[in-house]
Amino acid sequence: TCVFCLTFQLACCCGTAACSLCCKCCPKIKQSTSTRFMYALYFILVTVICCIMMSTTVANEMKTHIPFYKEVCKGIQAGETCEKLVGYSAVYKVCFGMACFFFFFFLFTIKINSSKSCRAYIHNGFWLIKLILLAAMCSGAFFIPDQDTFLNAWRYVGATGGFLFIAIQLILLVEFAHKWNKNWTAGANHKQMWSGLLALVTLVLYSIAVAALVLMALFYTRSEGCTYNKVLIGVNGGLCLFVSLVAISPCVQNRQPHSGLLQSGVISCYVMYLTFSALSSKPPETILDENNQNITICVPEFSQGLHRDENLVTGLGTTILFGCILYSCLTSTTRASSEALRGIYATPETEVARCCFCCLPDGDGDAEERIEKRGGQTVIYDEKKGTVYSYAFFHFVFFLASLYVMMTVTHWFHYESAQIEKFFTGTWSIFWIKMVSCWVCVCLYLWTLIAPLCCPTREFSV
Repeated sequence: TCVFCLTFQLACCCGTAACSLCCKCCPKIKQSTSTRFMYALYFILVTVICCIMMSTTVANEMKTHIPFYKEVCKGIQAGETCEKLVGYSAVYKVCFGMACFFFFFFLFTIKINSSKSCRAYIHNGFWLIKLILLAAMCSGAFFIPDQDTFLNAWRYVGATGGFLFIAIQLILLVEFAHKWNKNWTAGANHKQMWSGLLALVTLVLYSIAVAALVLMALFYTRSEGCTYNKVLIGVNGGLCLFVSLVAISPCVQNRQPHSGLLQSGVISCYVMYLTFSALSSKPPETILDENNQNITICVPEFSQGLHRDENLVTGLGTTILFGCILYSCLTSTTRASSEALRGIYATPETEVARCCFCCLPDGDGDAEERIEKRGGQTVIYDEKKGTVYSYAFFHFVFFLASLYVMMTVTHWFHYESAQIEKFFTGTWSIFWIKMVSCWVCVCLYLWTLIAPLCCPTREFSV
C-alpha cells in the first residue's frame, strides 16, 4: 500500500490527471512544465538503464548476488550469462526503442497549435500507456532479425543524429549570445546602467577565456613534446582573437550595429571550455624516463591522483554530463528556440532589457487564466489560448538526444571496448568530435557576422 501511495503521489506531481486526489502539499505546477518533466523522466530512466548495461561492475554483482542467475538468463533467452543484455549492442537496441518512441510522437504532434485538440490531450496525458509503449519499443528491438546488419546501419544513424544534436546546441548558443547583447544594448539606450553591465560582463568573459588559455598552456604543454596540445591551444586562441576583431570591425558594425564584444566573449569562453574538454579526452602520451619507465606527459600532475577512486569519478562525471544533456534538451525546446532555428527573431521594438532575459517563461501572461485545485495540487493550465512550446520540436530534440546518449555511452566509434567504468578514458574519436565542435561553433558565429556582407541584398536579423 505504501509503495502504491508513493507511486501515485509521484504521478500526481508530474501530471494533471491524478492531481485532484493527492499532492495537496505540492506547489502549483504548470501543465506545460509537468508534461515536459514527465518526458524528461522517461528519458532519464532509459539513460540510467543504458549506463547499467555498459557497467561490468553491475554485471559481476548480479552474477554474484542473484540466485539462479544462469537459469534466469536462459529463461529469458538472453544467453547463459545474459550477455545479450549488456554491452554496446544492448545499448544500441534500447536507444533504438527510445528514439523510435520520440520520433513517433514527433510525427504525431506536427502542427499542433491548440492544446484543446485530441492529439494535444494525448501528448499531455496517458502516462502509464506511454510508459508501457516505451518499454515495449525498447524490448522489441532485441527481437529485430539480422542483428549484425541492424547494428551496423543504426550506428551510422546514431552518429548522424548525435552530430545534429551537437549542431543544434551550437546554433542556439550563437543565437543566445546575440540575443543577450541585443537585449542589454536596448536597455543601454535608456539607462546608463546597462552600458556598465555590458562592459563588466564582457571584461569578465574575456578574463575567464584568457585565464583558461594560460592555464591550459601551463598544464597541458611542456618544452619537449605535446605538439598536438601546443598547436590546438594556439589555433583556438588565435580563432578567439580573430572573431573578436571581426565583431568590432567597421564593416561589420555598419551592417550590424548590435554586434559587439559580448557575443565574441561568450563564444571565446565556450571555445576554451571545448578545448579543455578535448585535451582532457585525448589519449595520454607516454615517454620513457631516465629509469626506462613509462611516464604520462601533457596532462596536469595533480589530475593523476583524481582517478584513484575511478567509480566515484565516473559516477559523478556521468551524472553531471547527462544532467547537462537534459538541460540542453529542455532549454532547446522553447518556442523561441525553435523559431530561432528557422531564422525568426524578436524585433528590436519588442526588446525589454532585463537581467534574466532568457528565463521568462513562454506564455507567462496566460498562466493565471485557468487554475484548478480540485482538493489537491494546484494545476495552472497555461496553454488555454495556445501551445507555449512546439510539441513536435520538443520530441525531435529528444529523438536526437537519444542518439547522442547512445553514441556517448558507447564511446562513439570505440564501441567494442566501451565500458561505463572507463567513461573518461581518452579516445581519439571523442577528442576530434570536441575539437570539430569547437571549430564549427566559431564558423557559425563568424557566419552571422559576415553573412550581411556576403549577401547585402538579403535581410538578416540576429
